[in-house]
Parts: sequence; C-alpha cells; structure tokens
Amino acid sequence: MNKSSGFSMIEVLVALLITMVGLLGIAALQVKAQQAEMESYQRAQALIIMSDIVDRINVNRSTVSCFFITTNTTAGTPFMGVAGSGHMATPPSCSASTPTYNSQAEAAIIELDNLLEGAAETLAGADVVNVGAMIGARACISYDASSEIGGSAGTGLITVVVSWQAMGDLAPPTANCANGLYGAETKRRAVSTSFRIANLFG
Repeated sequence: MNKSSGFSMIEVLVALLITMVGLLGIAALQVKAQQAEMESYQRAQALIIMSDIVDRINVNRSTVSCFFITTNTTAGTPFMGVAGSGHMATPPSCSASTPTYNSQAEAAIIELDNLLEGAAETLAGADVVNVGAMIGARACISYDASSEIGGSAGTGLITVVVSWQAMGDLAPPTANCANGLYGAETKRRAVSTSFRIANLFG
C-alpha cells in the first residue's frame, strides 16, 4: 500500500489564498496609515497658520478692524486663501489708522492669503503649482460685537477659523468657513479659536 506524500493542489491553493488575503490586508492598512498621516499633517499645518493669523492680528492692534473680513458667519464668507465663491476682495482696503499702519495691515492680509494658497512652497514644472499649504486652505476672521464687555467697542470676541479639505468623511465641523466649497461637508475640516484684544492703555 503506497503512502501519498507532499502537498496536494488544493492545499497549495488554500495556502496561496490565505497569503493573498494577508497581503491585501497589509496593503489596505498601509493606505489607511498614509491617509491618517496626511490628515495629521494637514491639521498641524492648519494650527500653525491659525496661530500665525492670531499673532499678526495682535501685532496690528491699531488696524485690527481691517482683519475682520468675514461678515457672513453662517456661510463663512468672505474668506482668505484658495479662490472660490466668497473669496475676499484683493487687494483689501484698510482705512482704520494712519497710511503707514493701513498699508502694513493690507500687506499682512495679502501675505496670509498667499500663505493659505501655499505660495511659500512651489512645485516646478510646466506650470508652477503652490504646494505649501493644506488642500483647499481657507481662513475666516470675524468679530462679534454682541460679546463686547460693557458695550466698549473693540472688546468683543475675534474668531479665527481655518478650513481645508480632508481625505475621508467625518461629521461636519461646527465652525463655519468656506462652507459648501469642499464637495460634501463631511470632507471639510476646520480648526478655530476665539480671543479678545487686550487694552494695554486703558
């Protein structure tokens, strides 16, 4: 009576199938990891830009009202950054202080607009492409007069919102900025902060 030895064709096919399923799982995991890394990078970039905006507003105290470009806080328009329906007028006009300070504020706003458009880093080729910011980076700056302390002008809350397009779907953010410009709202991400300008001479 002969004993069979080695592997049968069915056993080989089952082993190959198990190996293929494992390799496909590793590939899917790698894609998810890259997506999560991109999401993390974009959020970090958004937080840096948001902090930069706050710093520039604090530096330009005498012309702070010129930074309040977002008047429709429900739709999040106008905004700075990547062009789209609701982008701010360029160049912005400031008349809150002396010509020198007004020009300084206008220059700061234009610099922020360019920063959000990714102009700090470009990809050379047939056409130069800005790649220095998040996908669809936009920022909104608004002022809430109803939050003024004791009715004193200029003491209200200033809100800065930075929005961008994500790689995957999540619940829509509550902070409004450039709403409806990223396809589904589940693709829009946003970080925000609210602060007041301190009266250092009052």
